[in-house]
Amino acid sequence: MGTPDFSVPVLQALAARHDIVTVYTQPPRPAGRGKDLRPTPVHAAAETLGLPVRHPVSLKSPDEQAAFAALDADVAVVVAYGLILPQAILDAPRRGCLNIHASLLPRWRGAAPIHRAIMAGDAETGICIMQMEAGLDTGPVLMREATPIGPEDTTQDLHDRLSQMGARLILDALDRLPTLTPEPQPSEGITYATKIDKAESRIDWSRPAAQVDRQIRALSPFPGAWCLGGTERIKLLRSRLAKGDGPPGTVLHGLTIACGTDAVDITLAQREGKKAQSPQDFLNGFALPARLD
Repeated sequence: MGTPDFSVPVLQALAARHDIVTVYTQPPRPAGRGKDLRPTPVHAAAETLGLPVRHPVSLKSPDEQAAFAALDADVAVVVAYGLILPQAILDAPRRGCLNIHASLLPRWRGAAPIHRAIMAGDAETGICIMQMEAGLDTGPVLMREATPIGPEDTTQDLHDRLSQMGARLILDALDRLPTLTPEPQPSEGITYATKIDKAESRIDWSRPAAQVDRQIRALSPFPGAWCLGGTERIKLLRSRLAKGDGPPGTVLHGLTIACGTDAVDITLAQREGKKAQSPQDFLNGFALPARLD
């Protein structure tokens, strides 16, 4: 049970080792200029693998719950599915539902754990294999593994790393499931990773450089932190901390921008309607104003 790109390596790993009775994903959505219905990445991957796919709008109806129970599954593996699982769904598989969650629970329960870990300046994150229950990411943890967050890691970098980690860990968890001891999550250290709001993506250069840098990396590639260069919106996709001093938003040299304290080097930027570019390529084709807003 999964939907976005993050879930695809898990599906592929499971399909190579286990008998998948059905793949659940969210319904196709309008996409592109023509707004044609586009299947989710998991849907497309399942079809490539020759697996049956179901994409109900909700799992709350008795008919959907009966259809799920009729699969007679040993276990359901859930990773970034995006639908609430009612108790009848959680109870249907013989060994319950296992969730692959991209944080070190109980830190960053909820919708955007990778973004929030970077934005908060966490030193590490990881994957937890959790036995699901009715609460939001509250279930006991069967396995966990940590990975450091590097000083230039973006959400895309961690997304890719954690997706592969999740695929590896779930295979290990399924192999060892009868011997694993679920560990209840501690009551201390609980935080919630609320969904990213696009209003968070505008850069405020008066903030300290460390905060601006984390904002840029956390929101890359989507929705993308941005600022104005004159009248043009510029999306900032990669950055690192730099030395420098000046009024916030001042272009010190190249793509090094002064912040409230210190500065940031922008190492990947994108103009409207253009592809992402290195600082050298970006500056070759654009007369950057002396100050960014």
